[in-house]
Amino acid sequence: MASQKIRIKLKAYDHNLVDLAAEKIVETAKKMGSKVSGPIPLPTEKEIVTVLRATHKYKDAREQFESRTHKRLIDIYSPNAKTVDSLTKLELPAGIDIKIKL
Repeated sequence: MASQKIRIKLKAYDHNLVDLAAEKIVETAKKMGSKVSGPIPLPTEKEIVTVLRATHKYKDAREQFESRTHKRLIDIYSPNAKTVDSLTKLELPAGIDIKIKL
């Protein structure tokens, strides 16, 4: 595992949760002696849904809702076995989507 890289992508609707989880991951990896790059903020996805307020007609009466997905990227270079074990045992807040590539 000396020349490998772990890439972690975090996604959530709340930017505070993403930042908290990224901070925990970076802190844990640095404690185990790995070199860490990040957290790198990726572009926020904004999804807008337009809904008619009225049931039958009145096309002018519309309402818009949006949901924003915040993303962060973390690269861990030359991870050792202790780093991988500590990252698997790490407890992160609910509501975060985590994707890990080795």
